[in-house]
Amino acid sequence: MAKTDDRQTEAQNTRLTPGARESAGVPVSGGAEVERFLAAARAMPPARAADGQGRLAFALDATGSRQATWSLACDIQADMFAAAAAHGGLDIQIVYYRGSDECRASLFVKDAATLGRLMRKISCEGGLTQIRRVLAHLSREAERTGLKAAIFVGDAVEEDAAELKEAAGQLALRGVRLFMFQEGHDARVEDVFRGLAAVTGGAWCRFDARAPDELRQLLAAVAAYAAGGRVALTARRDAGARRLISAMGG
Repeated sequence: MAKTDDRQTEAQNTRLTPGARESAGVPVSGGAEVERFLAAARAMPPARAADGQGRLAFALDATGSRQATWSLACDIQADMFAAAAAHGGLDIQIVYYRGSDECRASLFVKDAATLGRLMRKISCEGGLTQIRRVLAHLSREAERTGLKAAIFVGDAVEEDAAELKEAAGQLALRGVRLFMFQEGHDARVEDVFRGLAAVTGGAWCRFDARAPDELRQLLAAVAAYAAGGRVALTARRDAGARRLISAMGG
């Protein structure tokens, strides 16, 4: 993409506004009718843009000690575009939070070079998690663009688990699957991440940043799914795809 397009993409980064119920357009309940609706939403194939490409939101925790994992993500994000190329391509949006009150999202971009330039302009800063704001943004994107798949990479949860689960319920109602990738072994983080993935019919997987191929394969597997659906995912033979299929319930 030309440099002018890159600058335009950066300039139009969206600042995500706070609010505990920003995206609560439909209340979540435990009734059978809602359960049937959720099941139908999860069965929907990934959305595609007007030009035939799939869409994927790539969200990361960019606080404090996350710089090494952020740098790794910068290095391997190109594999997501490569994995999607055989299935019609993929538009990817980067979403991140850092500091005391910064939570932003880029426009959807179509190539690894542009996404890499955007990501390398960002450095990690200390702060608390803002997962609720990320989920609210994803809900709005689902309504605006038809987004159906989102990745989240992180190692901490410092928010109310019930509120996060409610926000994930809103995503499920909109047919968005969450793929929650956890670094580390914190038991509470695992419980929350697993719960958010389960509510949306997505998947939870643990990874080790010291083994970059783990995360590389997981990201590529989600990208293949976002571009070509379950058929594209099951066509992959690598360990990341097998782990993802297993985490999604086979």
